Amino acid sequence: MQPLKGLTVVALEHAIAAPFATRQLADLGARVIKIERPGSGDFARAYDERVNGLASHFVWTNRSKESLTLDVKHPEALALLQRLIIEKADVVVQNLAPGAAARLGLSFEALSSRKPGIIVCDISGYGDDPNSPGPCRDKKAYDLLVQSEAGFVSITGTPDEPSKAGNSIADIAAGMYAYTNILAALLQRNLDGQGRRIDISMLEALGEWMGYPLYYAYGGAAPPPRSGASHATIYPYGPFPAGDGKTVMLGLQNEREWAAFCEHVLLQPALARDERFASNPRRSANRAALRALIVDTFAPLSATQVLARLDSAQIANAQVNTMAEVWAHPQLRSRGRWREVGSSVGPLPALLPPGSWDDGDGPRMSPIPALGEHTEAILAELGLDADGIAALRAAGAI
Repeated sequence: MQPLKGLTVVALEHAIAAPFATRQLADLGARVIKIERPGSGDFARAYDERVNGLASHFVWTNRSKESLTLDVKHPEALALLQRLIIEKADVVVQNLAPGAAARLGLSFEALSSRKPGIIVCDISGYGDDPNSPGPCRDKKAYDLLVQSEAGFVSITGTPDEPSKAGNSIADIAAGMYAYTNILAALLQRNLDGQGRRIDISMLEALGEWMGYPLYYAYGGAAPPPRSGASHATIYPYGPFPAGDGKTVMLGLQNEREWAAFCEHVLLQPALARDERFASNPRRSANRAALRALIVDTFAPLSATQVLARLDSAQIANAQVNTMAEVWAHPQLRSRGRWREVGSSVGPLPALLPPGSWDDGDGPRMSPIPALGEHTEAILAELGLDADGIAALRAAGAI
């Protein structure tokens, strides 16, 4: 299923938010032309060398794209970029510094005056609408900083120390909202023929994901307490040690499950009637005492034995897997979720995007581009000959 086949996206992107959005458009068949700085490219290329010399973030977010190197500060290169957009692009995605795209003549207003159907998606930390800039518009907005600004860090971690998420959730949230808004804009364009400007803010994207803790703290009430890997307000719901040193994750959602947990897992059916634990708020308030009871019960059991009891009682549970265990996860393997994608260092494994993908085509999963790999081919599409391309290279424009 490649419903975006035939559409072209031009992306002035770096790091995670915009590349994650455009990679998903590429998954659906769109042609994504990634504009990169000559010599260094997307700075995420240099984050690490963990994937046979390639950077882990870059491998994840940049398959199925074409890399075109242009120094957009060079007038000839900028003119080529503008030509590429006007002649080829359906969508422009950018996460440059606020105002930078407009200074390059790449704002929605400038482009739509020449191409009314163009869709322009601007991704920034705090919003890049000149009509409502807000006081934070020009602040640098790295993922950890936005996690802090959105309140995520304040409710994550242990009682003694706040913590960030282990992956770039502010970037991921922004990338997902950019992706879905672009799809919506494409549908709307099919109806009215008009392009759209989309203004995606990392703060607003992660702020939406903070809806539950925001409402929990409504009207000045106390926010959910930091509780490590345990749920802040539902208990028992979190990690518990087994006797073999492994950790089991389990979760209860209602009183029926609590009674089953007491009878079939703890083997203490009378505990279900204990007034200290007679409702979720009471269990949460008395979690130290309840945790001690659970840990004592699990102490003589291996993690496998604990999981067997939980499964038998139909209590939700999971293993706390390492990255190596996720690579080898039997569910992903049995469902055939792994594919290979090409790269400059050879084939690499990649998970299929979520979804059934049960038709013949499936998602597009083409190679991860080397820096500037497609420069000459794309410029040739714009009518440049070998001498013209060589001259641009000599001038440092490409």
